[in-house]
Amino acid sequence: MIIVRSPLRVSLGGGGTDLASYYQQHEGFLIAGAIDKYVYITAQRTFRDDCLLRYSRIEHIAPSEAIQHPIFRESFKVMGLEPRFVEITSMADIPAGTGLGSSGSFTTALLMALHALCHRFIHPRDLAELACHIEIDRLGEPIGKQDQYIAAFGGLTCFRFQRDGMVEAAPLAINEDVRRTLEDNLLMFFTGYSRSASSILKDQDSRTRSSDQAMVENLHFVKDLGLKSKEALESGNLAEFGRLMHVHWEHKRKRSGGMSNPQIDQWYDLAVANGAIGGKLIGAGGGGFLMFYADEKAALRKAMREAGLMEVRFHFDLEGTKIISK
Repeated sequence: MIIVRSPLRVSLGGGGTDLASYYQQHEGFLIAGAIDKYVYITAQRTFRDDCLLRYSRIEHIAPSEAIQHPIFRESFKVMGLEPRFVEITSMADIPAGTGLGSSGSFTTALLMALHALCHRFIHPRDLAELACHIEIDRLGEPIGKQDQYIAAFGGLTCFRFQRDGMVEAAPLAINEDVRRTLEDNLLMFFTGYSRSASSILKDQDSRTRSSDQAMVENLHFVKDLGLKSKEALESGNLAEFGRLMHVHWEHKRKRSGGMSNPQIDQWYDLAVANGAIGGKLIGAGGGGFLMFYADEKAALRKAMREAGLMEVRFHFDLEGTKIISK
């Protein structure tokens, strides 16, 4: 049996500039961090002339039948594989729809598992691009390239999205002491809302393609904040990074009316009143996880707990998508 794990992620600056509608005109930049919460894929050959897929549903596919799950279906197609004599199961530490890039993690894990079944090696860059091809080109999802790339590469990584579609990936130049302090001071709380990012991203994508001035200027500003966040993190100025998170959130929620809601705004204000220097919703917005930076964490944890929010503690994953059993 082959077991592959692929990390989920948090965005640390510049999120939203990884959509083609923006970077094809202006180039994009962001920092992402892979975390030790994973999507797992198990895959094994069987003696039955069919295919068994287990995820939130179960598909038992006989020869000549079509796979219903779109990412499974397109992954088999791009690999040139018939869904026969194989059993694949998907599991995750955190449910989909919570803003942590689970779709990109799922796709990269599945593709690596299929390559392993075929005794093929795939480089992280090729893995990320193939996952992007499936989700963006073949399935037409209005998403960027961040999730697939950070899942494939892991670590704390800076990505530059060039006009021609090429992606430059470089580790954030941060020392271990600063990284550990950053891990300790980033606190993540589940809002209780799960949502699809498609409608929010579709609105951003269409407005950017139509050269909506407010949207484009917002993304310019967010990209600049990403570059400033890189400088703050690499210099060890974590308080400044926390302040930039707050500025980022103030601009991010201007992109769409669905980015936040009165309850999320209330929780955010409560966090700031109890020690958070800055924070934001992870992902496209509308639900999922609130993440805050705080030097003094006891009061923040107490306030969020009393407000009914569950904390999920994490460390950074430094390995990316990998085979953990074969």
